[in-house]
Amino acid sequence: MMPEGWLVDGVASGALPVDDRGLAYGDGLFETMRARDGRIALWGFHLARLRCGCERLGIPEPDGATLVNECERVLDGDADAVLKLVLTRGSGGRGYAVPHEPRPRRVLTRMPAPPPPRPEGLRLHACVTRLPLDPALAGIKHLNRLHQVLARTEAEAAGADEGLCLDAAGRVACATAANVFAVVDGALRTPSVDQAGVAGACRAALLADPWLGPTLRVGALSPLELERASEVFLTSAVRGVQPVAAIGGSTFVPGPAIAAARAALARTGFVAGPA
Repeated sequence: MMPEGWLVDGVASGALPVDDRGLAYGDGLFETMRARDGRIALWGFHLARLRCGCERLGIPEPDGATLVNECERVLDGDADAVLKLVLTRGSGGRGYAVPHEPRPRRVLTRMPAPPPPRPEGLRLHACVTRLPLDPALAGIKHLNRLHQVLARTEAEAAGADEGLCLDAAGRVACATAANVFAVVDGALRTPSVDQAGVAGACRAALLADPWLGPTLRVGALSPLELERASEVFLTSAVRGVQPVAAIGGSTFVPGPAIAAARAALARTGFVAGPA
């Protein structure tokens, strides 16, 4: 039986051809989006990242109006939901060589919204699994996510809410499914994503905020710097701003930076949970 709220290339379906390159090689991109009252939060930032990923991978960009129409159809009036858009290069034969005239495939699904953020903050596990340095793919939300799968498995085995990932050079990269922000020596900082990690839509919204953005420093962040931070929080397009209470033995208390980040996100119209 086909799951409710699934579209494949605009047609209600729960099946993909077995020769889809997204299935065979992870040859594609995805966006996970929060929607409320028929409106997708941070839509412009999601679309910009999707366009960047299409350009980087050489996948023809889908029509924006078509995506909006299909999102509205999948939402079907749901007041609070999560949509996942998967864009693959489409079907192809055996081997890595891409089709000369690819026909990208769109897969759109609706899922329930997560519960509101925990007010006491998240407990993070420092993962042994490290993210590779990969400037060719860093920043975009491509379908190859096995490092995140392994890291999240670690975090769950440790009883933590999320996993903190370092890159292969030992720098803080991100959480398994969120970007990291920290206040270190009074400065609000977030790791660069030009070597590893994803340029999150929520992160992009904070960097673009005319009040908060100019105070943010983007660059390398070491684990030692993170340990002595006064505030740490995660951001994602699905859950918004989530305070971090602990990473291993280091503890943190929410403060003005988290309040400022939430205010900046609210200026975009983002709502983290049920009204």
